[in-house]
Amino acid sequence: MSRQADGKPARGAHDREILRLAVPAFGALVAEPLFLLTDSAIVGHLGTAALGGLGVGGQALGTLLNICVFLAYGTTAAVARQVGAGNLPAAIRQGVDGIWLAVGIGLAVLVVGWPLTPWIVHAFGASSAVAPAAVTYLRISLFGVPGMLVTLAGTGVLRGLQDTRTPLVVSVGMFAANAALNAAFVFGFGWGIGGSALGTVTAQTVGGLVYGLAVLRKAQRQNVLVRPDLAGLRLAAKAGFNLVIRTLSLRVVLVVSTVVATRMGDAEIAAYQVGFQVWWLLALALDAIAVAGQAITGRYLGAGDVGRARTATWRMTQWGLACGVVFALLLLATRGLLPALFTTDPAVRAQLLGSLLVVALLQPLAGPLFVLDGVLIGAGDMRFLAVAGVLTTVVFLPCALLVFLLGGGLVALWLAIGVWILARLTTLVWRARGTAWLITGAVGG
Repeated sequence: MSRQADGKPARGAHDREILRLAVPAFGALVAEPLFLLTDSAIVGHLGTAALGGLGVGGQALGTLLNICVFLAYGTTAAVARQVGAGNLPAAIRQGVDGIWLAVGIGLAVLVVGWPLTPWIVHAFGASSAVAPAAVTYLRISLFGVPGMLVTLAGTGVLRGLQDTRTPLVVSVGMFAANAALNAAFVFGFGWGIGGSALGTVTAQTVGGLVYGLAVLRKAQRQNVLVRPDLAGLRLAAKAGFNLVIRTLSLRVVLVVSTVVATRMGDAEIAAYQVGFQVWWLLALALDAIAVAGQAITGRYLGAGDVGRARTATWRMTQWGLACGVVFALLLLATRGLLPALFTTDPAVRAQLLGSLLVVALLQPLAGPLFVLDGVLIGAGDMRFLAVAGVLTTVVFLPCALLVFLLGGGLVALWLAIGVWILARLTTLVWRARGTAWLITGAVGG
């Protein structure tokens, strides 16, 4: 590794390391929103009610899944620290515990979520036209939750081991299978929105099996036991608690936004569904650098190298800002073409055009935000992230309430989301400038 005169890695070396992890992670991350974007493009041809049902059902399912994102993020940080400390068997063992925890949570979500599906859809305020499609989509999709959670945990293990290429290969395969199956089930067999959900469930389940086998092979090579370990499961669950609080605060914002959009009308929730999926696609693309931040920061701090952790953080933040600007320009350039890909309804198209303008303008803020979020996760600074998540959600809620009470449209709703983005960025920049998160060793703060 090339070095500067002060002994720190040169900027080019940091860039190569960031790109080595971030480029494959980008491909893997965008597969998730591409699932729903593909679903949106296919289901959109079934009508506005079906597209709105996908919006409500997809958002509800996303809430359930994203509560469990600690299976990926927490595992990445924990495994990376053990790798930095030179203890590979311990890293693999933590990954195995994460896989078993994912299986247990996934089955519990399926059992509990199935009878509650109509209530969940009603809580989102879906109209009588949208609700049946939302219930159908969500009930079928619940069967894919165990596979998707195992995918999250398996992805976290491999990222912590500094391997983002394998998740890329698996994600591309899952996306291709999802697109082919959805098209066949919806258009070929005429199964409607239920066919779209079934295609995604099938792809998610196969992907989970692939990740489970990948972790199993690594465990066998290191002579690590793969049977469930209650102490390890409790430790993994405890470590994820603060990340769950952080994630719940994020989901509150997204759920409230969906509820507000739903109460505006069917055209608005249909447009919000598409706009949100575009936002989520760009967010996860930016999150590729955050994934690099999790893996790099965890490894450096595990090895006790605070200087490299700080230098890499600054460089990754620059990358996040640059990528945010590029994504904003790309979206502005294609904004006029996107609505026609998802719907033929003129009202939905008009709502979507205004929404995409705000989504584009938020990208330069989102870039460094996602990077710093990933860095602090990699550092194990979960308690701060939980507190900051709650505080910034409190900032957002009055803005969303004003949009609802004053009858604001989708543009006003996206501007309220922009206030939340700015509040999150401010808190993370303040934290990153300090030293409280720079805890070294195999176990983070």
